[in-house]
Amino acid sequence: MLTKKQRDLLLFIHERLGEDDVPPSFEEMKEALGLKSKSGIHRLISGLEERGYIERLPHRARALAIKKLPEGFKPPAALENNVSTFPSPSERASPSLDQVPLCGKIAAGTPIEAIQHDGDFLSLPQGIVGGGEHYALTVEGDSMINAGIHDSDIVIIKRCQTAENGAIIVALVDDQEATLKTLRRAGNKIVLEPENEAYEPRILEPDRVKIQGRLAGLIRTYH
Repeated sequence: MLTKKQRDLLLFIHERLGEDDVPPSFEEMKEALGLKSKSGIHRLISGLEERGYIERLPHRARALAIKKLPEGFKPPAALENNVSTFPSPSERASPSLDQVPLCGKIAAGTPIEAIQHDGDFLSLPQGIVGGGEHYALTVEGDSMINAGIHDSDIVIIKRCQTAENGAIIVALVDDQEATLKTLRRAGNKIVLEPENEAYEPRILEPDRVKIQGRLAGLIRTYH
């Protein structure tokens, strides 16, 4: 059974979702319920979540979905559809996700085959990578570990053809090997520098190296 404050908050969230499909902010909830601090809202939200009335959606600010309403509650006719059907988290989250091509593996060690898009896509929270064209790669190897890039991480790459010294780039060597390294220029040479003392830098003629993009973000899964 819900407390009066829990019920009032649930119906307030439901009303706002019916108006513009956007949950109210914690500040708006606090003012609507006449509470003095947002900590009270946090406790009410946690209580509603524990009882199965709402669900927090991952990777979205102010992300709440109503799963059910108080027993006996009859919504206004304008909100009838919001009661009869509650969208799933994936359905509600999809408008706020960007689709980034997942282009296989990239070596952070000995270069492997050139990157290719295999038809898969990675969903990212909208706006997380900014403007421009991006793609994602799964890291294989540990040569960039001192830069915080580990084996099996997914790196988000902004497509570009130039980069400044010190940038972490995807370099295509001899049009057939792709590798993730720090870019250095030494005179008229290109240096692909690892971030791990166990590996040696590669010093190459400029015409052997094509920049395919620079590091824009990283995703790590903990097991």
